[in-house]
Amino acid sequence: MSGQRLGHRRLLAGVAASALLTIAGSLALPAVAVASGEKLGQHTEAQPYKNNPEPKDWLGSYDWRGKQVWCVRFGLNVPDDGIEYTQANGPLTNKWGEPLGKDVPAKISYLLLRYQDTAAAHEAAALAHVLHVWTSGTTDAGRLDPSNAFDTVGYDEKFHFDRLSDEAKTSVGALREDADAHFGPWKVQLTAPKDDQIIGKAGKWQLSVVSATGKPVGDVPVKLAATDGTLGGGEAARTPKDGKPLSIALTPTGEAPKLTASVENPNADPVLLIPSNPKAQQIITTGGQSTAKAEADAKARTAPGIVKLSKVDAATAKGVAGVALRVTAADKTSALEKQDGSKLVGADGKPAVLQTGQDGLVTIADLKTPQEACLIEVAPAPGYEEGFDPSAPPTVCGKLTPGATLALTLTNKPNTPKITVPKTIPAGDLGELALVSGATTTSVSTAALAGTGVLGATAGALVLMVRRGRGARR
Repeated sequence: MSGQRLGHRRLLAGVAASALLTIAGSLALPAVAVASGEKLGQHTEAQPYKNNPEPKDWLGSYDWRGKQVWCVRFGLNVPDDGIEYTQANGPLTNKWGEPLGKDVPAKISYLLLRYQDTAAAHEAAALAHVLHVWTSGTTDAGRLDPSNAFDTVGYDEKFHFDRLSDEAKTSVGALREDADAHFGPWKVQLTAPKDDQIIGKAGKWQLSVVSATGKPVGDVPVKLAATDGTLGGGEAARTPKDGKPLSIALTPTGEAPKLTASVENPNADPVLLIPSNPKAQQIITTGGQSTAKAEADAKARTAPGIVKLSKVDAATAKGVAGVALRVTAADKTSALEKQDGSKLVGADGKPAVLQTGQDGLVTIADLKTPQEACLIEVAPAPGYEEGFDPSAPPTVCGKLTPGATLALTLTNKPNTPKITVPKTIPAGDLGELALVSGATTTSVSTAALAGTGVLGATAGALVLMVRRGRGARR
């Protein structure tokens, strides 16, 4: 600004004279630094006010002792490396010592946190304009009167806005909209997965940063720390630019995974630095940050296991269907535990009884690990009764391990075949007459007769009778 530049020149003249005196008096005295001057922004036509000979005003940042700083009292002298600054004890006020508008300090803190290190000239010009509007802007015609000197004149918002570049004008709207929606203090919202987690398997946790208005804040750096777990993306992350929740992959390594997240949160008031020279502008170098944190935890279990039992015939190695098997824990009495912590029981509340399918298999999934599982034969399948001893039924046990299938086999010995006498006995190659039935009958069998010699005698008698008849006729 014109008043700033004039004051700047006065300071430079004083510094030069001081430097000459220093050199003439004693080379041991430290040299006085000079102002680094304008850093990033743009020049505009100077706002007219008393004793402002400069044709241009500066809208942008300044370099003070190697830092990019922003001025908040339009018209006063520019920051100089030779001026000492100390942190203010009270809140930031406007140029006339009056309180700022509602939420304005918080909005300034937010903008300084987000845009302090901008490298775009149009954005720096826009930020300087917005800061001057909030801290030195006025609609009071008396304060805008050109008869005011640099230390009392107000900042003419429309005058300066109309002279900004098109890019800077666009940035002014964007900065104000951003500040209105996202000023702090912020809250960090961290959500653990609803379901129990599986040790060794990554789960998705959700994180959002929410502004004082309740709107999500995007592109915020986040520091993460995990307990009983490892982070898939590392300990540094950023919320998505569109404000959507950040998805965090955490793989549990123990039963109680916990996630802690922290962000640098803009304070309700910026850090204000007051110059030792009352004619110099006040400056802000940061919005002032505090750490906002959130924690969330979950429960984790080992990966579930599966039992797969094969019931096979000892002679054929084929599966035996319809075998009833009771599923128990290692003590062969209590029920097996499922992944969700419940017990594998039947309707009677006792350890469940399952039956092999047509392929002789029975499969039990979603079992807690590690634990030992036993399958005890309750009743034999038809044709296998001989090998079944109720006092010592066939049993097989094994240990379930996380994420694995426990394959077990029980072998059944079939019953011993019995030799039986057939009810129908073949009696030679005599056609239908050669079958002897064990059933009682009243008819005479030709086969039976042949067996006793009766059939031969009868035939001879018949032949003799025929011959005698023929001879009598003669």
